[in-house]
Amino acid sequence: MSRRFGVLALGVLGVAVLTGCPPTYPKCDSDEQCKSHNEVCVNGQCQECATDANCKDGFVCQGNKCTPKPECTTDQNCPAGSSCANGKCTPRACTADGDCGPGARCKNNQCVPNTCAADADCGTGETCQAGVCAKAAAIDKCNWTPIRFGFNDSALTPEARTQLNDLSDCIKKGTVKKIVLEGHADERGTEEYNLHLSQRRAASVKKYLVDLGVAPAKVDTVGYGENRPTVDGHNEDAWAANRRVEFRH
Repeated sequence: MSRRFGVLALGVLGVAVLTGCPPTYPKCDSDEQCKSHNEVCVNGQCQECATDANCKDGFVCQGNKCTPKPECTTDQNCPAGSSCANGKCTPRACTADGDCGPGARCKNNQCVPNTCAADADCGTGETCQAGVCAKAAAIDKCNWTPIRFGFNDSALTPEARTQLNDLSDCIKKGTVKKIVLEGHADERGTEEYNLHLSQRRAASVKKYLVDLGVAPAKVDTVGYGENRPTVDGHNEDAWAANRRVEFRH
């Protein structure tokens, strides 16, 4: 080897040593070297991700791998009555509503959100009010016993007035939206007369309730005459039972 050729070879080798060869996958110096594998360069190694921004929607970067985003990280991320365990919201076990915390109730030993669409979705002694289960309102404890009347009479008895006094207070405290007073008569007399008598009885009850402070718009009346007996029979007991005003709410 000539001296000139030897100097040239040494020069080329020196450049190679100084510049170095580019790393081969999965090693890297930049993201560009990992791009063909849809990866990024993390600490000299091509990886699936370095941050959540490298992952598609619904995934996060954990251990340089894109994994499905967890449902939760703390209990606060979960619905009422649930706890966060291994990234998932799971219902708490319970034996009573008090075990579930605010906004939840105990159903079949599991805490569930305290929501409802109908009374049937709620527990004993509860009703569905504005989409949540709540203790039955005062309206459900009112005395809805029919008001009784004397023969051929639409005047209220002292007993009826006492009952209506209590009922008016209960209605005003409760959540009732509408009451229909349904008047009835016994079978004696003409059908037309009994229809008017039943209407007068319903009107008598409404007037008394309104005088006690129940909003008139809350109370409607209807008369059914003798056509809807509550007791079948042709004797004093049956007639007395059928002379009435019933409450529908």
